[in-house]
Amino acid sequence: MASKEILKQKEAVVSEISNKIDNAKTFLLLDYQGLKVTEVAELRRKLREVNSDIKVYKNTLMNIALKNKNINLDDYMEGPNAYLFADSIIEPIKIVSKFAKEHPALEIRVGCIDSEIVDLKTINEYATIPSMEGLLTMFAGGLMEHVRNLSIGLNLYAEKLEEGGNN
Repeated sequence: MASKEILKQKEAVVSEISNKIDNAKTFLLLDYQGLKVTEVAELRRKLREVNSDIKVYKNTLMNIALKNKNINLDDYMEGPNAYLFADSIIEPIKIVSKFAKEHPALEIRVGCIDSEIVDLKTINEYATIPSMEGLLTMFAGGLMEHVRNLSIGLNLYAEKLEEGGNN
């Protein structure tokens, strides 16, 4: 009887993983071995601020869920892993990348962004994208330059008309 109950528990975990993968825009596989409990708690706290979470699952259960989704990460599923599930793309990647730089024990292995498997190089490129506020500031700065140039041009044109009107 216990084995049927254990199978039900495992099926529930696989179902939970599948739901998390379906609802996540960003899914990262992380090697967290060597991090202290306080460091993991700190990372979790930072990620919760951007509606993201890290979970630890057995690799066998994760493999079953990934195979059901036709995702093959067999090359990366060695040793203990943590899995990041996020509602957004940029902010969680920025947080994990910054945390990995500060804590070398954390290693980003591979990711799945918008259902596409991406390598570490691509993840690092996402990490360098400015925040939404930074992008809006850059956009506003670009617009301001055009407005400034337009006002200078209109001022010069008005001065030219004044000079021509006096002759």
